[in-house]
Amino acid sequence: MGYRVLTVNREFGSGGGRIAQTIAGWLGWKLLDRDIIDAIAYAAHVDSSVVKHYDEHVDSWLSRLNQQAMRSAALAAGLELGEDSVFDAEQMVKLTQKIVESAWAEGNCVIVGRGAQCILQHKPDVYHAFVYAPLKERLLRLQTRLEKGANAEQRLRTVDGERAKYLQQYFGKSWCNLHLYDLMISSQTDENATARAIVYAMTGKPVD
Repeated sequence: MGYRVLTVNREFGSGGGRIAQTIAGWLGWKLLDRDIIDAIAYAAHVDSSVVKHYDEHVDSWLSRLNQQAMRSAALAAGLELGEDSVFDAEQMVKLTQKIVESAWAEGNCVIVGRGAQCILQHKPDVYHAFVYAPLKERLLRLQTRLEKGANAEQRLRTVDGERAKYLQQYFGKSWCNLHLYDLMISSQTDENATARAIVYAMTGKPVD
């Protein structure tokens, strides 16, 4: 099987994003990570900071209630409020799915997170990898990346929790469900070695 797309999902602090970037560079493939935020912002005509707020994030119950109230009030006033008039997490998911499917159609790309392992789960030419690392190792990495004074462990648990809720809420899947992935690999030893292992597992060939 010749794979045309790689999805990389990752625990926060595992280096999965950098590993995906490395692989994309080696293969000469397009990387879809933060670029997805810009693409959605352009498509939805909203600022990228708004999109970033909803990135792999589930709206709170109160937020969803307020958005529904806005739609109901508009209808009561005789106004037609289009689905794209209120940008929220659900709209984010719909646009993300379109972008991911478009990227798959073009091929030769590495997609980081955003439920791509679910959106493209049944595409035979897509390889799915999940990168994890021991908690201690992730905390050490995050201490060099986060702003001074940040609680690395709390941030880690928050981000991982949001990613897990995102997948459960919008795709009905457990984030760590091993059946979603062709390979689950620890980046504890070395990120570069992990990237090489993923490429070899996907292509059967070592990186030159």
